[in-house]
Amino acid sequence: MKDKICLVTGANSGIGKATALGLAKMGANVVMVCRDRTRGEEARTEIKAASNNLSSQASVRQLAQDFQEKYQLLHVLVNNAGVAPMKRSLTVDGLETTFAVNHLAPFLLTNLLLDVLKASGPSRIVNVSSSAHTRTKMDFDDLQGQKNFSMFRTYSQSKLANVLFTYELDRKLKGTGVAVNALHPGVVRTNLGRDMAGIVRLGFLAMGLFIRTPEQGAVTCVYLASSPEVEGVTGKYFVNKREVASSRESYDEAVARRLWEVSEQLTQLASTHSTR
Repeated sequence: MKDKICLVTGANSGIGKATALGLAKMGANVVMVCRDRTRGEEARTEIKAASNNLSSQASVRQLAQDFQEKYQLLHVLVNNAGVAPMKRSLTVDGLETTFAVNHLAPFLLTNLLLDVLKASGPSRIVNVSSSAHTRTKMDFDDLQGQKNFSMFRTYSQSKLANVLFTYELDRKLKGTGVAVNALHPGVVRTNLGRDMAGIVRLGFLAMGLFIRTPEQGAVTCVYLASSPEVEGVTGKYFVNKREVASSRESYDEAVARRLWEVSEQLTQLASTHSTR
């Protein structure tokens, strides 16, 4: 990984910070994308990086532009940033926050950086999903949670979207030298549940003995981003550094294609940046 250029989203804390640190220790040049500038700068003193916010599509586009103005290569893209708000809220683009940050932001960012990833091949894309994806199906009639919002349902659907996106992207990238895989990091002690309250928060805290540290949660992420053992491995889902089967729904190519088309519409992705 010496001198390889890596971009890690959600890198000011938790799994993202631990992943950034792990890659930096291997000699990689790590660009950190952080939703909070102050905390991002604090983390940067440890890992030396850059800062941004992925809840706005304009900021995602600006990030891609800024990155490509400064770097000509990108060997690893880690899409890690995620949220799980208890209450439904909207981004500045008028989109439900969980779906926008957890799926649409990495969808847009990845597509905007595909040209530089292809030019840097062999390169890798790592999408941080969750085992929560197994508990739901894509509800295209309510992607924005307007009819039936719950934190768990909405979060689970966004994590299923991560896996569907991974598999569809893999199909589109065959022969390009860009590998893309998804992973479940385990239940990790991060800021993801910072908005939890009441009995939900108490239940989460009660799981403390079973919750991994960010460093433990980042192990599979760092493995997929750097290990020669998975060189050329693509279109897979990993848990504890092992390839495992994801949910039945996640392998439905028709669902994946529909999600891709909807995501293109919601992000207004220009055809010149599409993998088609």
